[in-house]
Amino acid sequence: ARSATLTQLELPWCGLGGQEVGVIANALESNAVLTVLDLSNNTPLGPAGAQALAEMLKVNTKLQTLLLSGCFVGDEGVHHLADAL
Repeated sequence: ARSATLTQLELPWCGLGGQEVGVIANALESNAVLTVLDLSNNTPLGPAGAQALAEMLKVNTKLQTLLLSGCFVGDEGVHHLADAL
């Protein structure tokens, strides 16, 4: 069942990598209520996670805040995110 009330999801320091973030990003493509996603300090996120998030951002128009400090997305990940925005 989908939540119509969850507007903020905080998952810092969870050790999420690109594959896990890809699953989250895929679910958020059709989410119409989440406005804040905190993935801070998930160092394995890397460029692959950033690419998955960038693809999600191309379709999700509700997310307003995405926190990625300490995720080491690198230049490649930054480019993916910048292109999506």
